Amino acid sequence: MDPRAHWDGIYQSRSVGELSWFQPEARRSLELITRFAPDRSAPIIDVGGGASVLVDDLLDAGYTDLTVLDISAAALATVKERLGAMAPRVRWLEGDILSAPLDEAGYAFWHDRAVFHFLTRAKDRKAYVDRVRQSVRRGGHVLVATFGSDGPTKCSGLPVVRYSVDSLQSEFGPGFHMLASEHEDHRTPDGRSQSFLYCLCRRE
Repeated sequence: MDPRAHWDGIYQSRSVGELSWFQPEARRSLELITRFAPDRSAPIIDVGGGASVLVDDLLDAGYTDLTVLDISAAALATVKERLGAMAPRVRWLEGDILSAPLDEAGYAFWHDRAVFHFLTRAKDRKAYVDRVRQSVRRGGHVLVATFGSDGPTKCSGLPVVRYSVDSLQSEFGPGFHMLASEHEDHRTPDGRSQSFLYCLCRRE
C-alpha cells in the first residue's frame, strides 16, 4: 500500500467534517500548548496535522513560527484553502514523518495527535523517537496523543497500536520526562466514542 495514495484518497473522498478524527475545536491540544509554550514566537510543529483546525487556533492565539507536516497533499491543500490569506504564515511540509526534512533542534514544541499509533512496527517507532530527539531542542516539549488502551484497533482501514500512559512513555524512554497525561473521550462526527490518551513530556 502506498501511504500517500491511501491518505490522499481519504481526504479526497470525504469532507473534513465527516472524518472520524475531526475536531471542530482542538481544545485540549491548544490548552496544553499555550500552557507549556507560552512564548508566541516558539517554533511549533504539528506532525500529521492534516486538515486539523489546530493551526487555525494557534494563529488566532498569536503564534508566529508554525510548521504543519502531513503525508497527504490533499489534506494540506484543504487547510491552506481554509486559511486563505493566513496560509503563507505557516511552513508546510508534505512528507512521511520518518523521512521528511526537519531542522535539527529546530522546534520548541512537537505536537502529534494520531500519527504515532499508526506505527505498528517497532523499528518505525524507534525511528520516530529518534526524529523527535533530533528535532526538539533540550527543554522543549513533546505532546503525543494516541488511541487509549480501550480505544479502536483500526482507523481508516489501518491497524493501530493502543497505549496506556506507561506503555507510551516506555516507547520514548530516557531523555523524556513526563509532565502531564490526560484522557479524552473523542466523539466522532457520527456519534461514536473513541478513547484518546494525551501524554506531554519535556525533552531533557
